[in-house]
Amino acid sequence: MANSGKVYMAEKPRYEILDGLRGVAAMIVVAFHLLETYSKGPAYQILNHGYLAVDFFFVLSGFVIGYAYDDRWGRMTTWDFFKRRLVRLQPMVIMGCAIGALLFYFGAGEVFPFIAQTPWWKMLLIFLLGCFMIPALPRWDIRGWQETNPLNGPNWSLTWEYIANILYALLVRRFSKVVLTVFVLCSAILTIDLTMNFDLFGLLADRQITANTVIGGWSLTPEQCYVGLSRLLYPFFSGLLLFRIGKLIKVKNGFFWCSLLITLILIMPRIGGETGAWQNGLYEAICILFAFPLIVAMGAGVM
Repeated sequence: MANSGKVYMAEKPRYEILDGLRGVAAMIVVAFHLLETYSKGPAYQILNHGYLAVDFFFVLSGFVIGYAYDDRWGRMTTWDFFKRRLVRLQPMVIMGCAIGALLFYFGAGEVFPFIAQTPWWKMLLIFLLGCFMIPALPRWDIRGWQETNPLNGPNWSLTWEYIANILYALLVRRFSKVVLTVFVLCSAILTIDLTMNFDLFGLLADRQITANTVIGGWSLTPEQCYVGLSRLLYPFFSGLLLFRIGKLIKVKNGFFWCSLLITLILIMPRIGGETGAWQNGLYEAICILFAFPLIVAMGAGVM
């Protein structure tokens, strides 16, 4: 009913429990990264499985995207959808890049070996690329970690979130429940391949300490792109499928139990020793394939 002639789409009620669970997981992953300084390596990392918060976020996002937009496509164009997502997500991207640029040279040291030799103009160029969500190639690295956004390292997961949104708007939103179920099951193969290190496509040969984990996805190398895609597809679209099926789980004190479950999952120590062990891969596969959708179903059930 807006003057422009477009139908006004009011915001829907929020799943406050899911927002709270996102906050719980976010605090744990922040603590996970802060404590990296004090660990001897990935196998000894405090709050060891904190990185699985990213995969949990993807399940949450898929569910929320289905809830927010699935019934609006008759009144909303694809471009309308993209504009709404940009308005919601892009300010965080720009703010993160700006903070990273302002503090960039304070991070010089052994952990980030390239900072001290990076000229200001190259840093500003990477800043502009980051603001427009253009991933940096490995040879453009200015920190030493081959990240897609060296000024805002965690932004790699938001890049994959954008990719999921594009896939949803252009293709997956048209899937029936049956087709979406088949798509999700096929995506689960990638999750199992990554966590169990089967290496069906010959892209995981260089993973040693990170074998049998889902760690990765922040670079444009073939291996890291495969890791990122594997981490994205099943979680995000299983969340969408969960919404469409609508079989939510109602429990008393749902936020408490869901928060406890996600906390226990993320603080679990590495299983099986320093190098990759199939037991750890099995644990992460179970968490991603079953536990995270279950927690989201429980959280949404107490709306």
